[in-house]
Order: sequence, then structure tokens, then C-alpha cells
Amino acid sequence: MTNAAQKETVDIPNIPFIDLQAQRERIADKVDAAVLNAVHEGKYIMGPQVKELEQQLAEFTGAKHCISCSSGTDSLAMVLMAKGVGPGDAVFVPAFTFVATAEVVAWVGATAYFVDVLEDSFNMDPASLEQAIKDAQEAGENPVGVIPVDLFGQPADYPALCAIAEANNLWVMADSAQSFGGRLGDKNVGQWGLATSTSFFPAKPLGCYGDGGALFTDDDELAELLQSVRVHGKGGYKYDNVRIGMNARLDTVQAAILIEKLKIFPSELDARDAVAARYNEGLKDVVNVPELIEGARSAWAQYTLVLPENVDRDDFAASCKTAGVPTAVYYPIPLSQQTGYKKFPVVSSGTAVSESLAQSVISLPMHPYLEAGTQDYIIETVRKVLEA
Repeated sequence: MTNAAQKETVDIPNIPFIDLQAQRERIADKVDAAVLNAVHEGKYIMGPQVKELEQQLAEFTGAKHCISCSSGTDSLAMVLMAKGVGPGDAVFVPAFTFVATAEVVAWVGATAYFVDVLEDSFNMDPASLEQAIKDAQEAGENPVGVIPVDLFGQPADYPALCAIAEANNLWVMADSAQSFGGRLGDKNVGQWGLATSTSFFPAKPLGCYGDGGALFTDDDELAELLQSVRVHGKGGYKYDNVRIGMNARLDTVQAAILIEKLKIFPSELDARDAVAARYNEGLKDVVNVPELIEGARSAWAQYTLVLPENVDRDDFAASCKTAGVPTAVYYPIPLSQQTGYKKFPVVSSGTAVSESLAQSVISLPMHPYLEAGTQDYIIETVRKVLEA
């Protein structure tokens, strides 16, 4: 190997896509102590830390009730089970998102009805939802609910979507797996719709060290039902199971970790805002950067670009990788085109935007600990690749 080649190899940075270790190092002593305390107490399932976390999360969001659970996916399913959704019912979901949103609808035997999204926000298109509801009614389906997704961290247009749902006597559940900590207008994520679901998967804005999730609602009756569904459908006595439920409890250790992470979460949200603003400023003249709808604050779970039509995404990603810049694609195939979901109906006006985004989106490193110098290098790399 020549000296020039050796120098080139040394100069390539090692940039993590999401730097979970930087966060861990910031609060390692507090997290370690919290975990050991939970272990020594010996209350591994539904210990006191779970209740404490639920109270703190409810206060953080402004929601009346918080029900923690085992994962974001399970949280979605819990609401469907509590609402008695089943065969013959139709639930509207975006075609451009992670599979869990449609998966839970299929779990309960209902029909996932695919709706298109908006090109600028990546979230559910209100006009497409209106058309899908009309299509379902004309086809003899029984529409019951809507699950908008706050993709990449930005809340969906809930005022518009909730108005359409209300006009058609449908409930709305916010899939906020990626947007916890965000806000729209005068409401935090956790306050929109009948219920809000979120995820504490490690890579999410607020993540634990395993799987975890939570639900938020102001509805007392729904909160009681969710607490029952979470623990096998139990009634007043744990061996009197009054409904079909599931095992969806959050581990005490994960709750202890989340309590410590929540303490620094507001500062991390501010840091994510700063990272996103720096990206926007550095890239807005060469590529379509993310846009926020009026009054929205994103949690910036991902920073996602829409590449120009003349840019080959695979080549772009490969060039970035060669320069030491990792990228990721969320999501390369619309749900309506995935093998297990092709049988479900699609809005009659089609999902052209979802299909286009699936071919053109790409995400750059995003986390609260992305240093300015490293980010400047990422921006410079992206600009060079696009201008090549």
C-alpha cells in the first residue's frame, strides 16, 4: 500500500448513523445506578418505576393517562383490541410507513385500507383519506378508524385529518412512534385523537435499551380497557380474564432507564432542532430538504432528503459510504406493494406519491450528539456527490 493510499484510508471518518453511545456516556452513572436499583429491588415486572414513568410521561405530554407497554407495535394493537376492531372493519393507514401500522390491523382480522401521503411532509394526505373513506363505504366496508403516522418525527396534519374522521364518525389513533417530543400548534404529541401510540425502541428519539412503548389518552374508559388488555384481559381479579388480551407489560428495568433518559430529553430535542437547521441551511440549494407544516415541531427521528430524479439513489449511497458517511432508506417499498399486503385495498386515486418517495428518499445521520464539524463534513460530502 502506498503512503497516499494509507493517508486516504486514515482520513475517512467513522461516523455513526445514530450515536447511542454518546448519550450513554453522558448519563452512564445514573442509568447504571437506576438499573442496579431495579435489579436489587427484585420487582422485575410492573415494579414501582413503571408507575413513576407513566406519571412523568403523562405530565410531559399533557395527556391525562399514560399506559406503558412492551413495544410500539403492541401499543397500536392494544387500542384496536380495546375498541373491538375485527373482521368486516376497515382502518385507514398510510401506504408510506413502517409495516407495524398495517400489521396490527391484520392481526385483529380487520382490513388495512391504504391511503397516499403528501410529498412535502411524508404524512397522510387528507384528500386521499377522504377519497378512501368514500371508496370503502361504496364497497360495503365498515370504516371505523384512521391511523395517521408521524413519519420521521413530524406530527401529521391532525386538525385536517381529525375533522374528516369526525365527519365520518371514525376515531383517530396517532402512530407517533417516531415523533414523541414533537408538537403541533398548542398540543404536544400525545394529545391528538382518541389515543396516541409511541415506541421506545433504542433508535427512537426517546429510547430504552430494548423494546418498549406507551399509549396516551384523555379517555378514562379507554385507559381502563387498555390496562386490562395489557395484562391478558384481566378483570378485578387476575384469574378472571374478562376480555381477550395480551402480555404487553413494560419491564421495570426499561422503565428505570427511561426515567433517566427523560431527564435529558428536552435538551436532546433542542439539539435535534439545531442539527436539522444546520442540514437545511447547508443543503437547501442542492436538494429537497424536509419541510415542517405550520405550527409543527418535529422530534427529528430521521433527517430525510428527497433526491432529484436524475440522481441514482444506490450510487449516491455508495459514494457517501466511500467517504465515510452512512445513509439509510426508510422505506424502499410502499406497504401496498409488499408481498404480505397486496391483498388489501388501496384508495382509488392511487398512491403515486408513496411510490415516488419510496424510490427517492434517503436519510442522513441524525442524533443529538452530532458535532458541528462532523456535520459540516457530511454536508460537504453530500454536496460533492450531488454536484458530481
